[in-house]
Amino acid sequence: MTEIRPETARAKTYRLALAAPSQHLAGQHYIVRLTAPDGYTASRSYSVASPPDGSNAIELTVEFLEGGEVSTFLHEDVVVGDELEVRGPIGGWFVWDGATSAILVGGGSGVVPLMAMMRLARMTNRSELLRLVVSCRSPGDLYYADELPGPGTTIVYTRSAPPLSARPVGRLTTEDLAPAIIPDATAYVCGSPSFAHAASQLLVELDQPVDRIRIEQFGPSGEPAVLAYGVLARCA
Repeated sequence: MTEIRPETARAKTYRLALAAPSQHLAGQHYIVRLTAPDGYTASRSYSVASPPDGSNAIELTVEFLEGGEVSTFLHEDVVVGDELEVRGPIGGWFVWDGATSAILVGGGSGVVPLMAMMRLARMTNRSELLRLVVSCRSPGDLYYADELPGPGTTIVYTRSAPPLSARPVGRLTTEDLAPAIIPDATAYVCGSPSFAHAASQLLVELDQPVDRIRIEQFGPSGEPAVLAYGVLARCA
């Protein structure tokens, strides 16, 4: 562990130095496994927030979950210099190749794999290929607040918004997503099951082809499930 930094009051980003360069793709995840002295193990999957840059470093952003074995340990016990057991990268469906148009829609912590895609686009000067819409409860709940805002990004606040915000607070709507629609683009939706369902329905209402909607949703354990629109494709 080379760095730990807060993203929100309940989320931290962990920078890990791997033994060899990471070959991950934007949108993939790693499994973090903990082993207790008595041999008990617990593991969770966490999306990679950093872009593929050929280095041996990856960044995982982890939300603290009440009662979560792995997230609690990471938030309360891990310090810089500790070693973690990780396995990956994993996943081949919910990935962006860096060369095609994409619509990114994230709710809360669902922005993490999408941020890897946005960072890749900015790193390679291909930001025009992406449109990112992020929904979060309040400014204090926004991940990557110092980096995320910029061209091609829209932030929707559902419970409280910054002063002088032009958009009233409320759930994501077709009006929020309409400017992000790009012809022939693939849509990547990531968030809780309820958010993923609602956001994908809005995309369909905007005539986004269902075969161009890819969904990654997170259950109570934080484990991601990757779906084609309405059809379970693979579980991590």
